[in-house]
Amino acid sequence: MANINIVLHEPEIPQNTGNIARTCAATGASLHLIRPLGFKIDDKKLKRAGLDYWHYLDISYYDGLDDFFSKHPDADFYCFSTKAPRSYTDVSYPENAYLFFGKETKGLPEEFLHEHPDRCVRIPMREGLRSLNLSNSVAIAVYEVLRQSNFSDLQETGRLTQYEW
Repeated sequence: MANINIVLHEPEIPQNTGNIARTCAATGASLHLIRPLGFKIDDKKLKRAGLDYWHYLDISYYDGLDDFFSKHPDADFYCFSTKAPRSYTDVSYPENAYLFFGKETKGLPEEFLHEHPDRCVRIPMREGLRSLNLSNSVAIAVYEVLRQSNFSDLQETGRLTQYEW
């Protein structure tokens, strides 16, 4: 299975991070949170959104982008942004991909995006709308990486044969 790393830069809404944590737990993706966070880790809304999946989660914390890259200097990363020139489906994601997402109100820092234009991708949507919900965007990205690896190591649960449904 592709080793997927979800990197949230300064997330603000605990329910989004909780939902993302649940997606990470269900898919085996690692979650990386870059401070400052807009909530406390013990926030009830965060825990409720992640339900009882927290013990399945591989989670790491960083004090800014510099701290993250000092610990992962060779990270093969992709920045998800509404301002990116190409679609997320135009990329062949490598093993151990790091998928970056910005805070709900501002996205990733403009300077960071401008420094890495070849690493920026977008999820297509209708013109005139600001963005998708952060947790939905992460789920779309994670499942594209998984699709490219043919969903290896994920169990198909509850699948019914044509005679059972």
